[in-house]
Amino acid sequence: MSVQTKDISEDRFADKSRKHLNNVALRAYSVQKKSVRGKIEDEQIAELLPMVHKIARRVVIYLKPPLSFEDMVSAGTVGLVRAARDFDPSHQAEFKTYAYIRIKGAILDELRGWSFMPDNLRKRIRMAQQLSRKITEQTGTAPADTELAEKLGITVEELYETFENARAQHFISLDGFGEDSPVLSNLLASSHTIAPEEKIEREELIEKLTEAIRQLSERQRQVILLYYHQQLTMKQIAEILEITESRVSQLHASALFNLSVKLRQWKDGRL
Repeated sequence: MSVQTKDISEDRFADKSRKHLNNVALRAYSVQKKSVRGKIEDEQIAELLPMVHKIARRVVIYLKPPLSFEDMVSAGTVGLVRAARDFDPSHQAEFKTYAYIRIKGAILDELRGWSFMPDNLRKRIRMAQQLSRKITEQTGTAPADTELAEKLGITVEELYETFENARAQHFISLDGFGEDSPVLSNLLASSHTIAPEEKIEREELIEKLTEAIRQLSERQRQVILLYYHQQLTMKQIAEILEITESRVSQLHASALFNLSVKLRQWKDGRL
Protein backbone atom coordinates (compact mmCIF):
# COMPACT_ATOMS: atom_id res chain seq x y z
CA MET A 1 0.00 0.00 0.00
CA SER A 2 1.40 3.42 -0.99
CA VAL A 3 1.78 6.22 1.55
CA GLN A 4 -0.89 8.25 -0.26
CA THR A 5 -3.35 5.33 -0.27
CA LYS A 6 -2.64 4.70 3.41
CA ASP A 7 -3.28 8.37 4.26
CA ILE A 8 -6.59 8.33 2.36
CA SER A 9 -7.60 5.12 4.13
CA GLU A 10 -6.74 6.55 7.55
CA ASP A 11 -8.64 9.76 6.79
CA ARG A 12 -11.72 7.77 5.80
CA PHE A 13 -11.47 5.70 8.95
CA ALA A 14 -11.12 8.83 11.11
CA ASP A 15 -14.11 10.42 9.37
CA LYS A 16 -16.18 7.26 9.88
CA SER A 17 -15.14 7.16 13.54
CA ARG A 18 -16.13 10.81 14.06
CA LYS A 19 -19.55 10.19 12.50
CA HIS A 20 -20.05 7.12 14.68
CA LEU A 21 -19.20 9.04 17.86
CA ASN A 22 -21.49 11.87 16.79
CA ASN A 23 -24.28 9.32 16.47
CA VAL A 24 -23.48 7.98 19.95
CA ALA A 25 -23.69 11.50 21.40
CA LEU A 26 -26.89 12.33 19.52
CA ARG A 27 -28.56 9.11 20.70
CA ALA A 28 -27.69 9.92 24.29
CA TYR A 29 -28.93 13.47 23.75
CA SER A 30 -32.26 12.36 22.27
CA VAL A 31 -32.90 10.11 25.28
CA GLN A 32 -32.12 12.85 27.81
CA LYS A 33 -33.41 16.04 26.15
CA LYS A 34 -37.01 15.49 27.30
CA SER A 35 -35.82 16.41 30.81
CA VAL A 36 -34.69 19.90 29.67
CA ARG A 37 -37.28 22.55 30.45
CA GLY A 38 -36.38 25.29 27.99
CA LYS A 39 -33.65 27.13 29.90
CA ILE A 40 -31.09 26.30 27.21
CA GLU A 41 -31.98 25.93 23.53
CA ASP A 42 -31.28 22.69 21.65
CA GLU A 43 -28.87 24.57 19.39
CA GLN A 44 -26.76 25.67 22.38
CA ILE A 45 -26.55 22.08 23.58
CA ALA A 46 -25.64 20.75 20.13
CA GLU A 47 -22.87 23.33 19.81
CA LEU A 48 -21.19 21.90 22.92
CA LEU A 49 -21.23 18.25 21.77
CA PRO A 50 -17.63 18.62 20.47
CA MET A 51 -16.66 19.56 24.04
CA VAL A 52 -18.02 16.18 25.17
CA HIS A 53 -15.72 14.46 22.67
CA LYS A 54 -12.75 16.57 23.75
CA ILE A 55 -13.19 15.79 27.45
CA ALA A 56 -13.81 12.11 26.71
CA ARG A 57 -10.55 11.94 24.72
CA ARG A 58 -8.67 13.18 27.80
CA VAL A 59 -9.69 10.09 29.78
CA VAL A 60 -8.83 7.41 27.22
CA ILE A 61 -5.69 6.41 29.15
CA TYR A 62 -7.79 5.76 32.26
CA LEU A 63 -10.23 3.37 30.64
CA LYS A 64 -10.40 -0.20 31.85
CA PRO A 65 -12.66 -2.94 30.43
CA PRO A 66 -15.62 -3.10 30.10
CA LEU A 67 -15.69 0.68 29.60
CA SER A 68 -15.13 2.12 26.13
CA PHE A 69 -14.61 5.58 24.67
CA GLU A 70 -18.22 5.44 23.43
CA ASP A 71 -19.37 4.98 27.04
CA MET A 72 -17.51 8.16 27.99
CA VAL A 73 -19.15 10.09 25.13
CA SER A 74 -22.58 8.87 26.21
CA ALA A 75 -21.95 9.73 29.87
CA GLY A 76 -20.61 13.17 28.95
CA THR A 77 -23.62 13.89 26.74
CA VAL A 78 -25.95 13.01 29.60
CA GLY A 79 -23.96 15.42 31.79
CA LEU A 80 -24.35 18.14 29.14
CA VAL A 81 -28.12 17.73 28.91
CA ARG A 82 -28.48 17.71 32.68
CA ALA A 83 -26.38 20.86 32.82
CA ALA A 84 -28.87 22.50 30.45
CA ARG A 85 -31.73 21.36 32.68
CA ASP A 86 -30.17 22.66 35.91
CA PHE A 87 -28.42 25.81 34.65
CA ASP A 88 -29.36 29.00 36.50
CA PRO A 89 -28.23 32.15 34.60
CA SER A 90 -28.86 34.29 37.70
CA HIS A 91 -25.58 32.95 39.14
CA GLN A 92 -23.72 34.96 36.47
CA ALA A 93 -21.67 31.99 35.29
CA GLU A 94 -21.46 31.16 31.57
CA PHE A 95 -23.34 28.05 30.48
CA LYS A 96 -20.24 26.74 28.69
CA THR A 97 -18.24 26.87 31.92
CA TYR A 98 -21.02 25.23 33.91
CA ALA A 99 -21.50 22.58 31.22
CA TYR A 100 -17.77 21.75 31.21
CA ILE A 101 -17.87 20.98 34.93
CA ARG A 102 -21.02 18.85 34.62
CA ILE A 103 -19.74 16.95 31.56
CA LYS A 104 -16.48 16.12 33.26
CA GLY A 105 -18.30 15.20 36.46
CA ALA A 106 -20.56 12.77 34.58
CA ILE A 107 -17.56 11.14 32.90
CA LEU A 108 -15.74 10.87 36.23
CA ASP A 109 -18.78 9.28 37.84
CA GLU A 110 -18.95 6.73 35.03
CA LEU A 111 -15.27 5.91 35.45
CA ARG A 112 -15.45 5.61 39.22
CA GLY A 113 -18.52 3.43 39.00
CA TRP A 114 -16.48 0.81 37.12
CA SER A 115 -13.17 1.26 38.95
CA PHE A 116 -12.76 -2.12 40.56
CA MET A 117 -9.39 -2.88 42.12
CA PRO A 118 -8.09 -5.85 44.15
CA ASP A 119 -7.22 -5.17 47.79
CA ASN A 120 -3.53 -5.97 47.23
CA LEU A 121 -3.27 -3.20 44.62
CA ARG A 122 -5.07 -0.73 46.88
CA LYS A 123 -2.64 -1.63 49.66
CA ARG A 124 0.40 -1.14 47.40
CA ILE A 125 -0.87 2.26 46.24
CA ARG A 126 -1.44 3.31 49.84
CA MET A 127 2.04 2.14 50.87
CA ALA A 128 3.63 3.98 47.93
CA GLN A 129 1.78 7.18 48.82
CA GLN A 130 2.74 6.99 52.49
CA LEU A 131 6.39 6.24 51.74
CA SER A 132 6.60 8.96 49.11
CA ARG A 133 5.11 11.50 51.54
CA LYS A 134 7.59 10.46 54.23
CA ILE A 135 10.60 10.80 51.93
CA THR A 136 9.33 14.12 50.55
CA GLU A 137 8.88 15.51 54.07
CA GLN A 138 12.39 14.39 55.05
CA THR A 139 14.23 15.55 51.94
CA GLY A 140 12.00 18.26 50.48
CA THR A 141 11.84 16.48 47.12
CA ALA A 142 9.91 13.49 45.82
CA PRO A 143 11.88 10.23 45.66
CA ALA A 144 13.15 9.01 42.31
CA ASP A 145 11.17 6.11 40.88
CA THR A 146 14.10 3.74 41.37
CA GLU A 147 14.47 4.78 45.03
CA LEU A 148 10.78 4.37 45.77
CA ALA A 149 10.66 0.98 44.05
CA GLU A 150 13.70 -0.23 46.02
CA LYS A 151 12.23 0.86 49.36
CA LEU A 152 8.91 -0.80 48.51
CA GLY A 153 10.72 -3.99 47.57
CA ILE A 154 9.30 -4.11 44.04
CA THR A 155 10.67 -3.62 40.53
CA VAL A 156 10.47 -0.29 38.74
CA GLU A 157 8.05 -1.85 36.24
CA GLU A 158 5.80 -2.90 39.13
CA LEU A 159 6.01 0.63 40.51
CA TYR A 160 4.87 2.08 37.17
CA GLU A 161 1.98 -0.37 37.20
CA THR A 162 1.15 0.93 40.68
CA PHE A 163 1.23 4.53 39.44
CA GLU A 164 -1.02 3.71 36.50
CA ASN A 165 -3.50 1.90 38.74
CA ALA A 166 -3.51 4.89 41.10
CA ARG A 167 -4.17 7.15 38.13
CA ALA A 168 -7.07 5.01 36.95
CA GLN A 169 -8.54 4.58 40.43
CA HIS A 170 -8.42 8.18 41.58
CA PHE A 171 -8.34 9.96 38.22
CA ILE A 172 -5.62 12.30 39.44
CA SER A 173 -5.00 14.93 36.81
CA LEU A 174 -4.28 18.61 36.53
CA ASP A 175 -8.05 19.18 36.60
CA GLY A 176 -8.79 17.03 39.61
CA PHE A 177 -6.61 15.29 42.19
CA GLY A 178 -9.14 12.82 43.50
CA GLU A 179 -12.18 13.21 45.68
CA ASP A 180 -10.25 14.10 48.83
CA SER A 181 -7.82 16.56 47.25
CA PRO A 182 -8.01 20.07 45.73
CA VAL A 183 -9.86 20.12 42.42
CA LEU A 184 -8.96 22.86 39.94
CA SER A 185 -12.04 22.30 37.79
CA ASN A 186 -14.17 23.50 40.70
CA LEU A 187 -12.47 26.88 40.31
CA LEU A 188 -13.49 27.39 36.66
CA ALA A 189 -16.62 29.37 37.53
CA SER A 190 -16.87 33.03 36.62
CA SER A 191 -14.81 35.35 38.80
CA HIS A 192 -18.05 37.11 39.75
CA THR A 193 -19.09 34.04 41.75
CA ILE A 194 -15.77 33.44 43.54
CA ALA A 195 -15.61 34.68 47.11
CA PRO A 196 -12.41 36.54 48.14
CA GLU A 197 -11.23 33.67 50.35
CA GLU A 198 -11.79 31.18 47.51
CA LYS A 199 -9.83 33.38 45.11
CA ILE A 200 -6.90 33.46 47.55
CA GLU A 201 -7.04 29.67 47.93
CA ARG A 202 -7.12 29.22 44.14
CA GLU A 203 -4.11 31.47 43.65
CA GLU A 204 -2.20 29.63 46.35
CA LEU A 205 -3.14 26.27 44.84
CA ILE A 206 -1.87 27.35 41.41
CA GLU A 207 1.34 28.63 43.00
CA LYS A 208 1.89 25.30 44.80
CA LEU A 209 1.08 23.35 41.65
CA THR A 210 3.57 25.39 39.63
CA GLU A 211 6.23 24.81 42.27
CA ALA A 212 5.49 21.08 42.32
CA ILE A 213 5.76 20.85 38.51
CA ARG A 214 9.17 22.58 38.64
CA GLN A 215 10.39 19.86 41.00
CA LEU A 216 9.54 17.05 38.58
CA SER A 217 12.27 15.48 36.49
CA GLU A 218 12.84 17.11 33.11
CA ARG A 219 11.10 14.33 31.20
CA GLN A 220 8.12 14.26 33.57
CA ARG A 221 7.80 18.03 33.29
CA GLN A 222 7.93 17.85 29.48
CA VAL A 223 5.16 15.24 29.41
CA ILE A 224 2.93 17.22 31.78
CA LEU A 225 3.35 20.50 29.85
CA LEU A 226 2.87 18.88 26.44
CA TYR A 227 -0.15 16.88 27.57
CA TYR A 228 -2.00 19.56 29.54
CA HIS A 229 -0.71 22.87 28.18
CA GLN A 230 -0.25 21.92 24.52
CA GLN A 231 -3.16 19.43 24.56
CA LEU A 232 -1.12 16.77 22.72
CA THR A 233 -1.95 13.08 22.77
CA MET A 234 0.32 10.42 24.25
CA LYS A 235 1.21 9.31 20.72
CA GLN A 236 2.16 12.83 19.64
CA ILE A 237 4.29 13.32 22.76
CA ALA A 238 6.05 10.02 22.11
CA GLU A 239 6.97 11.20 18.62
CA ILE A 240 8.30 14.53 19.89
CA LEU A 241 10.36 13.01 22.72
CA GLU A 242 11.39 10.03 20.54
CA ILE A 243 10.28 7.47 23.13
CA THR A 244 7.53 4.86 23.14
CA GLU A 245 3.93 5.73 23.88
CA SER A 246 4.09 3.26 26.77
CA ARG A 247 7.02 5.20 28.26
CA VAL A 248 5.08 8.46 27.95
CA SER A 249 2.22 6.87 29.87
CA GLN A 250 4.64 5.75 32.61
CA LEU A 251 6.14 9.24 32.91
CA HIS A 252 2.67 10.77 32.98
CA ALA A 253 1.47 8.42 35.74
CA SER A 254 4.65 8.93 37.77
CA ALA A 255 4.43 12.72 37.47
CA LEU A 256 0.78 12.79 38.54
CA PHE A 257 1.55 10.54 41.49
CA ASN A 258 4.28 12.93 42.66
CA LEU A 259 2.08 15.98 42.10
CA SER A 260 -0.80 14.47 44.04
CA VAL A 261 1.52 13.67 46.98
CA LYS A 262 2.85 17.24 47.05
CA LEU A 263 -0.61 18.79 46.85
CA ARG A 264 -1.92 16.41 49.49
CA GLN A 265 0.84 17.59 51.80
CA TRP A 266 0.02 21.20 51.01
CA LYS A 267 -3.65 20.64 51.84
CA ASP A 268 -2.69 18.97 55.11
CA GLY A 269 -0.48 21.95 56.01
CA ARG A 270 2.81 20.03 55.81
CA LEU A 271 4.38 22.25 53.14
